Amino acid sequence: MIRRRPCAPGQARRGISLADLTAVELAAMLRHGEVSAREVLRAHLDRIAERDPAINAVCTLSAERAHDEARRADERRARGERLGPLHGLPILHKDLLDTAGVRTTYGSAAFGDHVPAEDSLIVARAAAAGAVMVGKTNTPQFGTGGHTANALFGVTRNPYDPSRSAGGSSGGSAAALAAREIPLATGTDMAGSLRIPAAFCNVVGMRPSPGLVPFLPTRTAWFPYVVAGPMARTVDDLALLLSAVAGPDPRAAISVEAGPERFAPPMNAAVSRLRVAWAPAIGGLPLDDDVRAVLDRLGAVIDGLGAQVTEDEPDLAGAGEAFLTWRAWYYATAYGDLLRERPEVFDEFSAANTRAGLELDGAALGRAEIARSALIARVAEFFTRYDVLVMPCVPVAPFDAERWHPETVGGTAMESYLDWMRHLYLITATGLPALSLPAGFTAQGLPVGVQIVAGPRCDLTALRFARALEEATRYATRPPDAFAAAGAGVSEGGG
Repeated sequence: MIRRRPCAPGQARRGISLADLTAVELAAMLRHGEVSAREVLRAHLDRIAERDPAINAVCTLSAERAHDEARRADERRARGERLGPLHGLPILHKDLLDTAGVRTTYGSAAFGDHVPAEDSLIVARAAAAGAVMVGKTNTPQFGTGGHTANALFGVTRNPYDPSRSAGGSSGGSAAALAAREIPLATGTDMAGSLRIPAAFCNVVGMRPSPGLVPFLPTRTAWFPYVVAGPMARTVDDLALLLSAVAGPDPRAAISVEAGPERFAPPMNAAVSRLRVAWAPAIGGLPLDDDVRAVLDRLGAVIDGLGAQVTEDEPDLAGAGEAFLTWRAWYYATAYGDLLRERPEVFDEFSAANTRAGLELDGAALGRAEIARSALIARVAEFFTRYDVLVMPCVPVAPFDAERWHPETVGGTAMESYLDWMRHLYLITATGLPALSLPAGFTAQGLPVGVQIVAGPRCDLTALRFARALEEATRYATRPPDAFAAAGAGVSEGGG
């Protein structure tokens, strides 16, 4: 724990901006009265005003509401009330997640003026834990794709190089975190939407076990591929958010019966007894050379952690068929009626996914479910021999922000916009928890992530191993070069 000399609320903190501190550091300061929630909010709103025009991460800002929430947070502390684990911490929510009273567009012109009446569960839990909602982050239409751009708000750019993609579909959340605009954010994940942008933006994004953070509201209660999850700049920050939003809900068909308090940081744990499967070439999937070079260096670091490391991989046969079939079914179920009624609002990828789902028959779904069931049995057996699987996350470094996806990976042509995401969606099909951790930088200074996968419902194991690897590498502490000097400025605070 970092010890700081206490100061009265409202007193200026010189030498470092509050927006550059971690969520764990800010949470301690807020709880001890070293800083007020209004000071913290003002620092982050100033940072968004300063930096977001260059990256376009925040699509809806709810500043007035945030000021009211911060004021109420300070009043609760002044009255001596019990404070939640996220007391006074600013948070941004992905624009796929419903926020009661705040515009939620799903990245689509069809919902440009949509204001939900109900919060998504992850949003409601963050608020109940004391977080201050600052606004919404950009996403491609309906979360389709690993690049964040849409007709409503345009392209979200990478803080490490604004000419490059921030990834997707939780690209706005990842970019805002990397630019130090916010300490905590949320996202969703099906084909890799929490993990891809985390890898591209040098932050941490976790796809939790389905049901650990129940996905509510939903019209597809038994569908395990779409999850909501946390994003942050460090593993401990992410664990802090997870400790507030995880836990069962009686309304959820898929719900993990686990107490969220076990995720409270710090995630310190010895890894010497962990059995690690290292799979840099899993499934023979292609990698770009610059990503391979970063992972080769990381492999030596993993060897030095003291864990039992073996080069091995699970058999992921059938994962692709299962995922692509059920993904198409989901699009048809969620958007089929809208496509028939308003085809003009669809981008080509959302439309193609929906049409593919409308063409499915029962036999195709049966084959996909048989493949998925066999896959789940095989990976469960694999994780009787290993605790953690470490493998590539995204096989390319951040690509040109004006493109929708890379056309080749490692010299292999990508036949569709989903092909380059196979390292991610094959893991989605297994139902296992997975997170993206900063793994290093290419020679051009672009971030690369590594994917850490744990056994069935072993989210805590993934976090603990990730924390040990994060401590050994320290890549997460490297801010974008364009903002590094500015990060040492003065935050006067206020309120």
